[in-house]
Amino acid sequence: MVSQLVQILGSLLVLAGFALAQYGVLSPRSRTYLVLNLAGSAVLAVLALLDRQWGFLLLEGVWAIVSAAGLLKALRGGGQDTPAGGTAH
Repeated sequence: MVSQLVQILGSLLVLAGFALAQYGVLSPRSRTYLVLNLAGSAVLAVLALLDRQWGFLLLEGVWAIVSAAGLLKALRGGGQDTPAGGTAH
């Protein structure tokens, strides 16, 4: 039961970032988007590892790694949290 709730939470984090990007609220390069994706996919990757679900681990693990790399790039470059198509001030 707890595992299912954690899975739902992780999924909601990833889906929130995706939905906000699709509606132009967040840029896919924004720190907020990347943090949502990193947190959600990392949670799901850990659960996949514990359950030995290798395909799911591959998907979520790579998703977490790509999100972490994008977040590091955004943090180093001083990126802003701007809407999709918006400009940083």
